[in-house]
Amino acid sequence: MAMGQVNGTENSDGYTVVVFRGSSAKPLRFSFPRKLVSKLLIVGSIFVLANILVIAHYVIRTGEVWELSSFRAEAMNAREQTEAFSSSIDDLKKRLMSMKEVNQRLRVMLGIESPKTGDMINGRGGVDAPLPEGEDTLPAALKALKNGAGSQPSKTDETNQSNLSGQTSTSADSSDLTEQDKIASIKDGIEWLSKEAAIQEQSLQELSLAAEQRSSRWAATPSIWPVKGWVTSGFGPRVSPFTEKPAWHDGLDIGAAANAPVQASAQGRVTAVGFDAKLGNVVKIDHGFGIETLYGHLAKALVKEGQRVKRGEVVGLVGSTGLATGPHLHYMVKAHGQALDPVKYILE
Repeated sequence: MAMGQVNGTENSDGYTVVVFRGSSAKPLRFSFPRKLVSKLLIVGSIFVLANILVIAHYVIRTGEVWELSSFRAEAMNAREQTEAFSSSIDDLKKRLMSMKEVNQRLRVMLGIESPKTGDMINGRGGVDAPLPEGEDTLPAALKALKNGAGSQPSKTDETNQSNLSGQTSTSADSSDLTEQDKIASIKDGIEWLSKEAAIQEQSLQELSLAAEQRSSRWAATPSIWPVKGWVTSGFGPRVSPFTEKPAWHDGLDIGAAANAPVQASAQGRVTAVGFDAKLGNVVKIDHGFGIETLYGHLAKALVKEGQRVKRGEVVGLVGSTGLATGPHLHYMVKAHGQALDPVKYILE
């Protein structure tokens, strides 16, 4: 087969293709005008170029799709990590606040910081005492009890409920926060944790130094639940279960099974073992440093006057002797003769 331009008048503007089929066969001739060949070449070139462009576009788009998929996967992974990190920060905040509360109790117990008198109003439990005469001398809480308003929600409670509702709403809206808002929130949380951790670290250093200097006082400071049970009446104002009138309770009533062991909340010396008309069988322990504890309504005392006891040592059994509606322990803590809320002297 051969192709060439044929000289002559007729074929001067075209191309001839000659196909040789052998030495004896007559060759085949195909003539194509030059313009047609040119057009075919142009069309073919355009077609090839178009195919190249389509393939290139497909390759580029495919790469973009894969890249976008990768970005989406990374974004989802980053979002999950952000959520986990945010949750971890919230958990650390809760743990840090719990540690702060324990540190505060330790500071009070070690004498670094005096308890606020206002904190003692909310306790319940103990023996009832008569209310002082005159409306002007009654605390606001007792006036409320006397007027029958104890069951009505106070403004403070409404404010707390409003704040709680606001916090719940904020938590519900947190899912609608943008990624930048979440990152900003995490940064704020980390900054808060850093500052609060520095404060608590300094507080722990002060506590450590105070604990070393006051180890003997620590051993004599009430710090455990004297009996395993549930609080039936706290420290402070309450409605008397006997007179159904507002009264003051100077200790903590802890309900427990009869004959459950009652433990000394700190080391000390037993100063009294006897019977009281209201408190029944009673054990008093002097822990030194002006601190003493009382354990009332006992079924039986297991220590003697003058005996030295350690923290956790059993001093009696739960009962309902004296003025009581059922088996429980009346637990009282006094500092320099003043009754304080025993809960402030319990580390959970």
